[in-house]
Amino acid sequence: MKLLNYTTAYFAGILLLVILVWAGLFYINMLDEIYDSMDDGLGNQKMLVMQKAARDSSVFERRNFEDGYYRLKEISFAQARNRNDVYQDTLMYVLNEQDYEPFRMLTTVFRHQDRFYELRVITSMVEEDDLIEDLFYALFWLYLGLIASILVLNNFLLKRIWRPFYKLLQRLQNFRLEDSSQFIPVPTTISEFQLLNNTVEKLLQKNISTYNSQKNFIENAAHELQTPLAISLNKLELLAESENLKDEQLTQIGAVIQNLERLTRLNKSLLLLSKIENKQFGPEAEVNLNELIGKIVADFSDQVTFRDLTVRVAEKEICWQKLNPDLAEILFINLVKNAIVHNKPEGFIEIIIQKDSVIIQNSGKPVPLDQDKLFTRFHKGSDAPGSTGLGLAIAKAIADLYQFRLTYEYPQMHQLTVKFK
Repeated sequence: MKLLNYTTAYFAGILLLVILVWAGLFYINMLDEIYDSMDDGLGNQKMLVMQKAARDSSVFERRNFEDGYYRLKEISFAQARNRNDVYQDTLMYVLNEQDYEPFRMLTTVFRHQDRFYELRVITSMVEEDDLIEDLFYALFWLYLGLIASILVLNNFLLKRIWRPFYKLLQRLQNFRLEDSSQFIPVPTTISEFQLLNNTVEKLLQKNISTYNSQKNFIENAAHELQTPLAISLNKLELLAESENLKDEQLTQIGAVIQNLERLTRLNKSLLLLSKIENKQFGPEAEVNLNELIGKIVADFSDQVTFRDLTVRVAEKEICWQKLNPDLAEILFINLVKNAIVHNKPEGFIEIIIQKDSVIIQNSGKPVPLDQDKLFTRFHKGSDAPGSTGLGLAIAKAIADLYQFRLTYEYPQMHQLTVKFK
């Protein structure tokens, strides 16, 4: 949910709660005012009736409400004693409505010529059901109007105010460490956004500096290691060609050469892995994976023949993917090599190429591998002497770089699947 919609939802909920509470308080206060106003009117009518009764004796003949707003009834002194004015709600039948309607009634007692009379005065009052209904519709339309106003405010005024923030987010999304020139601070006059701009710029500059330092260190370290390793290997090979060496010495020199060669491969693999993770490879292009995998299988034909393996490539569809050609080759070299190295004699490899995936299946030990460790660095699924434990880690890094899904399954055989977007 976007920030503006999120705040709108909160405003709508809070506003609904406020209106409900306000409506309840308003209804109670409004009823109180209505009752006060009607009671004052009834009190005034009582005084008018009493004054009229003092002048006109025909008033005492009013025994019911059919033709007026009051009625009189003579009572005894005992009934009149200690009587106070009583205001109450009542229902009376109204001819034009053909129904009982609510009325407010005042019951009081007064004395006239040593005789006591009970006076009842009525006035029509608002029906509470109608009042609640009218109040509900009034508040409902008020609420809709306020929500519409908030939406208009968010989409015109607040969106314009927050525009620098969204521009900053867009530039951060497009920012790449390997291309630091892309980030440009967003001009704004709002203090908080200026502070955010400055903070983000300082943070990115620090990350760029750290990235460049790490990049230079890796390149320099890899370069500096390659030279002494190559020199050591050359000297050991020359030493091994000497005629005065014993068999035991030749064996030891061979072991050292193997370790140095493994260290050379390890150095190259770590450098490659670092470059992949730091996105230091060149432009992308459309790569025909059918042709690429066919070439890789042909290149590994000697190893396949030596291990007496059967390789089958099932090209069900033509698969084109956009990525760096060198990384595409490294990805599938590692996957095919993994299927060869971790196979059994007279085993098989099957590669299934579809439009949106490549599946590599191979025989091997009849037990599933540990999926949690399979793609981690230096994890070895077998005791292959030349393995660095980085092949599948490099393949996973390339897949993650292009948002491909590299997964392992063991339905009846070992299966690695590269699922494209």
